Amino acid sequence: MQQRRSNSERADTTRKALVQAGRSLFVQKGYAETSTPEIVEAAHVTRGALYHHFADKRDLFRAVLEREAQAVAEEIEASASPDLSPQDALVEGSMAYLEAMTVPGRTRLLLVDGPAVLGSADMAAIDEAHAARTLREGLEAIAGSLQRRFPIPAMTALLSAAFDRAALAIESGADPAEFKSAMISLVERVTAPE
Repeated sequence: MQQRRSNSERADTTRKALVQAGRSLFVQKGYAETSTPEIVEAAHVTRGALYHHFADKRDLFRAVLEREAQAVAEEIEASASPDLSPQDALVEGSMAYLEAMTVPGRTRLLLVDGPAVLGSADMAAIDEAHAARTLREGLEAIAGSLQRRFPIPAMTALLSAAFDRAALAIESGADPAEFKSAMISLVERVTAPE
């Protein structure tokens, strides 16, 4: 039993090293310019270890994106205080999303390289499992508290696109305060009682 746990811990350590090395290289060089020999060298593992844990470089890239998307969702969820109204919680979550996307390399990974490498359908599925899920849940809570009906899937998609555009603009050097203010106004208008 102890030997199995030790093997499991070693496998987990190797997988984490590969994801960490992959992330670093994908951010530094881009997906296309990153080679698997560079990844295994940076992770200090063998090529066999890479292919034991991942089918190929694309599979490793997906794992990197899943980890990034999960981190964004965790930051959004951590920002939600239970004593906030649903509208205030959505505003706080919105600001947490924009802040989470300022982690170096994250915007490039999730919003530029991710869709280019995995395609929009796969990226939409990753987003739906993480940040878009938190947005949808926030909109559902607002609809319930206001007893107001609005098309939650469409609203989630549209607001998500607005958040992504704001993150890209901030990454490109736009004034973060200006975009945060605009996103607060947008969220407040969309979720205002009728």
